Amino acid sequence: MPRTMLTDEQWQTLKEILFKEKFIYNKFDLRNTFEDILYRMRTGIQWRDLPAEFGRWNTIFKRFNVRSKKEILQKIFKLFSSDNDPEWLFIDGSIVKAHQNRTATSMLFSR
Repeated sequence: MPRTMLTDEQWQTLKEILFKEKFIYNKFDLRNTFEDILYRMRTGIQWRDLPAEFGRWNTIFKRFNVRSKKEILQKIFKLFSSDNDPEWLFIDGSIVKAHQNRTATSMLFSR
């Protein structure tokens, strides 16, 4: 089985939120479906390339598509992003475009 993202504790918290907000009802393989979607989002692979351990890629895609159209995933992500932990914020240096021979000082004072 590929690595999962959610610990049991995290899944319990997420599940409680899903049911409390009535985003989703309890299905037998609900956690696996969410793990599948998170795996695909984390790796960026094509739906067809999902590991077979997750189940049929087409089934997972259909579930993702339905939840996307109902904006369920957007609501979940918005809910979680409103309760962020600033301790984990950082700026990635890969977004700054500069020539390899330029120094930080020359970038600050150049026109």
